[in-house]
Amino acid sequence: MGRHRQYTARRGVFALGLAAMLAALAPGAAAADLLAELKARGTLRIALEGSYPPFNFMHGKTGQPAGYDVDVARLVARRLGVRPEFVTTEWAAILPGLAAGKVDVIVSQVGITAQREQAFDFSRPYTYSYPQLIVRRNDRASYASLTDLKGRTVGVGQGSVFEQQARAIPGIVVRSYPATPENLQDLAFGRIDAALNDSLMVAYLLKHSALPIKAGARVGAAGRMGIAMRKGNPEFKAALDRILLDAGADGSLKALSMKWFGMDASRPPP
Repeated sequence: MGRHRQYTARRGVFALGLAAMLAALAPGAAAADLLAELKARGTLRIALEGSYPPFNFMHGKTGQPAGYDVDVARLVARRLGVRPEFVTTEWAAILPGLAAGKVDVIVSQVGITAQREQAFDFSRPYTYSYPQLIVRRNDRASYASLTDLKGRTVGVGQGSVFEQQARAIPGIVVRSYPATPENLQDLAFGRIDAALNDSLMVAYLLKHSALPIKAGARVGAAGRMGIAMRKGNPEFKAALDRILLDAGADGSLKALSMKWFGMDASRPPP
């Protein structure tokens, strides 16, 4: 969904233009900085997809949100001195929901792209990861790049950066999905030839899924994921950047990344 989850996965220029318009019309667009509002309210409303492990998902036993994004969001809320309030939203609706003021931030592997930055502000990155193919375990074909999938069907998250990447290659048949589980089920059953998603999600998935799938090639440069917010809140953005900078310096982000990925994905790859 770079998630991210890297990224609407997880829409186009029209959707971003609409988001910008909604942001301008949203209640409080010309009000005081969001930081003061949060302090008075005592809560931070956080949108996440809720079906994108290991980044964010609903824990099977507790029914509560869990994952790397959730832990990062809780860290941010705690250091802001407010209570986190999680709102699960399908990926296709998550950015419009932020623009309309339904939530304060998105912490759901939102990739920082030039198009998105026209409509939203982003914190400094807190995750770096690569786009990666997923294929069936018994597939003998070798796909070293997206161009090798011309004439094939590739499953992607609806509105994700992975969808944008796949659609940029002529000849690929792209099928978009509202959530990752449906995408991977269709791959396992042979309805599509490959899936394109986040490399960190792929590594986690291979450890926890019983589906007959395997990791394919990495097919692009590392993407940056940040916390998305509405424009016009410089004090709030500065506070988030400071919290993430401090959490990187004191090892907190690394610890969360090691917990969920077994590696430090909070820093740019070498």
